[in-house]
Amino acid sequence: MEFPSTRALAGLDLAVPPGVTGLVGANGAGKTTLISLMLGLLRPTGGAISVLGLDPTKNGPELRARIGYGPERNVLPEDLRAYDFVRHLAEVKGLPRDEARTRASDSLYLVGLGEERFRALGTMSTGQRQRVKLAQAIAADPALVVLDEPTDGLDPVQRDEMLNTIVDINRTFGIDVLLSSHVLEEVERICDHVVALEAGRLVAQGTMTELAGATGGVTVELVDISDVPGSIDQVEERLVATGASVRRIGPILELAGPSDDELFDAVTVAVADVGGRIRKLGARRRTLDDVFAADVVSVEYAGRAPSTNDERDR
Repeated sequence: MEFPSTRALAGLDLAVPPGVTGLVGANGAGKTTLISLMLGLLRPTGGAISVLGLDPTKNGPELRARIGYGPERNVLPEDLRAYDFVRHLAEVKGLPRDEARTRASDSLYLVGLGEERFRALGTMSTGQRQRVKLAQAIAADPALVVLDEPTDGLDPVQRDEMLNTIVDINRTFGIDVLLSSHVLEEVERICDHVVALEAGRLVAQGTMTELAGATGGVTVELVDISDVPGSIDQVEERLVATGASVRRIGPILELAGPSDDELFDAVTVAVADVGGRIRKLGARRRTLDDVFAADVVSVEYAGRAPSTNDERDR
């Protein structure tokens, strides 16, 4: 996909399976451009795209009737009630008026806004507005829901509630979800499949099991108990002294060494020596941060040398 001065997507070849799929990448990676192509709002300058068996450039209205979309930006009309807004969009998707009324109420209850459904959108908080966008996306019983940064602006509790609702939509109602996000941790938490973009290029694709499997090494989460000040620091020092490579993130130590068995033994000895406590101990698993960092580096080194006209996508 090319614009006059920018190549937004290049050499993108992917197939998205059923379930909850995370579309990840930094701002400017090409996520919004890909979504626009899927919805038929942009025409590809090369290649082909098919969504739910339809060509978005030829069957745009028919396709959009089968897709629920939650945009990133706040585009809600402030003087309209949440119920009226959701009902109207359900009718636009083709639902009869009576059914649209029922679905509007049901979807607002599902996202936790049953008691607030008759409030004007302009009086709602950021979290409530995000829920309204999700409610309108699912009200017409779509086959696929595309959500662009649905947790943006939410506090940790609201974020957890939103992610749990998204999972429920897929597991309970069988609606496939494409979740676009730059927050790798939330994608890792709820998604079955991941598509990672960087500068308009596909850098990783696969199931969470394929992309974030065991890598070798040990992860231990410790409890810094009050009667043993600095116990985590002492455990870290003892492990370094054994020759282990240690990376610390708060109370979590990620260890690498000659063998996992030796690392497990070293951890138990070090913790016992200082009178510490272990909250969690197990084999280290690769995270999406690891996947993304490794694959972005390989793309940058394997790709062409940058030119003065080479711009990042939007």
